[in-house]
Amino acid sequence: MTQPIDQDAALFARPWIFIRGVPSMKFLPPEGPPEVAFAGRSNVGKSSLINALLTQKGLARTSNTPGRTQELNYFVPDGYSGQGEDLPPMALVDMPGYGYAQAPKQQVDQWTKLVFDYLRGRATLKRVYVLIDARHGIKKNDEDVLDLLDKAAVSYQIVLTKTDKIKPPAVEKLLAATAEKLRKRPAAFPGIIATSSEKNAGLDLLRQAIQETVAG
Repeated sequence: MTQPIDQDAALFARPWIFIRGVPSMKFLPPEGPPEVAFAGRSNVGKSSLINALLTQKGLARTSNTPGRTQELNYFVPDGYSGQGEDLPPMALVDMPGYGYAQAPKQQVDQWTKLVFDYLRGRATLKRVYVLIDARHGIKKNDEDVLDLLDKAAVSYQIVLTKTDKIKPPAVEKLLAATAEKLRKRPAAFPGIIATSSEKNAGLDLLRQAIQETVAG
């Protein structure tokens, strides 16, 4: 039995820890607490957003080298033994970045298999938050991942990153255009969250969305 989610966002203020990197399905931790996963193109600002969301600099690794994260990286709030009923209330999964040109096809195929197997076979996965760079909008490789999520019938929600890099009217225009692109996608959760990890914009909305998702 998992602990209840703290409704006052204290969960995100407490320390979080990295528990393991998962290069293949056999290394997945046992199913226990509900999980939410973060996906996005390389250089979309995923690590920076996770660090800002959990108010911990350096927890998720940031890198100038696209595609550095090639595992499913698990993070949980600290202070739980993980034994018996002393489980954390949730786990956050940082998925490998996609869309980096230098990756050989074999590596891309491995990533696709790992991700699809995880998406299709993880009963505790509640939602995937797909990060989209506000400067570029949804690109072809983003659409491929959304297709994968639709095929796996996994609920996902779009999170715009780096909204501080474009003007407010452009953000509103992008929100409308993105909503239209998602309208006919069966697994897309309604509502797009606009964020900036640099300005801490939209993070409370994202925390609330995660809490509501996990609380179910």
